Amino acid sequence: MNLFAQEKGLALTGLFGFLLAGICAVWVVLYGGEVAPRGNVANAFSFDAALGVFLLSTAAIAPFSAMSAKGRVFFRWSYIILALYCYFAENVQNFRGVNPRFVKGAAPFDVTVGSIFTFVALLLVLCYLFLAVHYFRSKAYTAHPVLVTGIRYAMIAVLISFAAGIWISFNGGRTVGLHGNLIWLHGLGFHAIQAMPAVAWLVSRKTPSAQTRGNLVHIAGTTYILGLVSIGWQTYLGGSVQEWSLFPVIACCCFAVSLAAGAYAFFDKIRDSKGVRREWFG
Repeated sequence: MNLFAQEKGLALTGLFGFLLAGICAVWVVLYGGEVAPRGNVANAFSFDAALGVFLLSTAAIAPFSAMSAKGRVFFRWSYIILALYCYFAENVQNFRGVNPRFVKGAAPFDVTVGSIFTFVALLLVLCYLFLAVHYFRSKAYTAHPVLVTGIRYAMIAVLISFAAGIWISFNGGRTVGLHGNLIWLHGLGFHAIQAMPAVAWLVSRKTPSAQTRGNLVHIAGTTYILGLVSIGWQTYLGGSVQEWSLFPVIACCCFAVSLAAGAYAFFDKIRDSKGVRREWFG
């Protein structure tokens, strides 16, 4: 738990999401996902798990923001409170048979919960933007140059995901045109918060020059962002990301390069570790 020692509150809130996801999973297995008239416990399951992973990932990287103590407290408790409301709205409403995001013909209570949910989602974006800005300041970069470089790319990707979430809200759903689906852009962007810091952490532990290590992080980060942009444009055109057309192919190639950079860093780390052990034991 040393990884989360400085952000135990955020980490525990993330673990709470896994607990809720487990409860929802059991319900879906026993009774199915859909709850009349418009609820779906399977949606609550995926939301709880995704938010849990996101909070745990944020808790792991937050200490590297070089944010002031007061700033950390503000961000921490703002996000915990907002996340708890999201858990409440997503789970209670779906179990009651209400879609918490798009409330139609519902009781005043349901309309109120949905309206607050929309406002809370906007606050989540603004608070995360407050965190993201700190990684682009020299203080954070000077302390951990390689790791913060990776986190910077992750922040850009997360903000793209938030933009996709706002797009979903204004669009009235995830579908765009005939085959476009915003959930791909929304979901893949958030996974950068695990992928990019992991690549940066792997190469920051190596002995080569800082420039060489930084180049690998830039390759992984740049191609990941370009992959997201390609998916976003394909979705804007109303096309499926699973069809073999120009932008899905570009996205596939970009993600492949980003994955290859991460794999190279991982296996190079393993080779280095074996070399150190051989040297240690003679």
